[in-house]
Amino acid sequence: MAAEAHTPPADAPHIPVLLRPLLAAVAPVSGVWLDGTFGAGGYARGLLEAGADRVIGVDRDPMVFEMAADWAEAYGDRLTLVEGTFSRLDEYADQPLDGVVLDLGVSSMQLDMAERGFSFMKDGPLDMRMSQSGPSAADLVNTADEQDIADILYHYGEERASRRIARAIVAARAVQPFETTAQLVAVIEKCLPRPKPGQSHPATRSFQAIRIAVNDELGELVAGLCAAERALKPGGQLAVVTFHSIEDRIVKRFLQVRSGSGGRANRYAPEQQEEIPQFQQKSRKAIGPDEQELDENPRARSAKLRVATRTTAPAGDVDRKALGLPALMNKGER
Repeated sequence: MAAEAHTPPADAPHIPVLLRPLLAAVAPVSGVWLDGTFGAGGYARGLLEAGADRVIGVDRDPMVFEMAADWAEAYGDRLTLVEGTFSRLDEYADQPLDGVVLDLGVSSMQLDMAERGFSFMKDGPLDMRMSQSGPSAADLVNTADEQDIADILYHYGEERASRRIARAIVAARAVQPFETTAQLVAVIEKCLPRPKPGQSHPATRSFQAIRIAVNDELGELVAGLCAAERALKPGGQLAVVTFHSIEDRIVKRFLQVRSGSGGRANRYAPEQQEEIPQFQQKSRKAIGPDEQELDENPRARSAKLRVATRTTAPAGDVDRKALGLPALMNKGER
């Protein structure tokens, strides 16, 4: 079947990134799949149209299910929607899965809604909560101490000016607590030089870092990969789309370790006892967007897809220190 036949319906609000190469990598699609980051439903639709018997769509954001109500019923019992986190995806599967798909990070649907507070380009409440519950981004920047804010910006956003920005945040909140994204953007912009043409917005890394911290995204990622290992049947496939280097490093290292090709974290570490691998990687190199996709969807520019097949080996524990996690997580602070 031609790749164009897998294109989501025209009424889909956003274009799912790397859908065509994902479907090609896991073809032929059949059986029961779980889409752990349902979002606008693009991957779930693509899998159903490509031949999946049933898709379980999971998302922590209750709003996505409200938005899917007008089309989801058309799939009948082939599509099951579950409000929850993909770190618990093995609890939502009522049988061993043929496949798991994860599209990490914030969705463009969430970015486009100023009231959700994810975007530094749109003024709105400083929120960033994917589940719309728990402490918000405003709570974090208004209450965390300066060192913790600096650590979050540095380890989760790879922001080199983290200390300067954290100091400015603490000084600004003493005058007026942060309530909006525009307030935070203004403080960050004063700490960094004006970007040159083609460079990212000064607030890009800080907003990424705060969003990751608010939603415990990296902790969710590790738990989700382990849950997928438990849920997949032998021959089942895991496909993960990432959008920044920290996510991709974790996924890459997880698949290396679980496929028996991870080696040692450093040359002085003791050699790991040889075990039967839990996954077989389709390719050690990540799949990126082609020119057609970049023309259709500029958001795909930084996206990377990694795919692996589950073996018959039993699921086991993962050494978190081997996954390339930010030092902040290894300290047990988050």
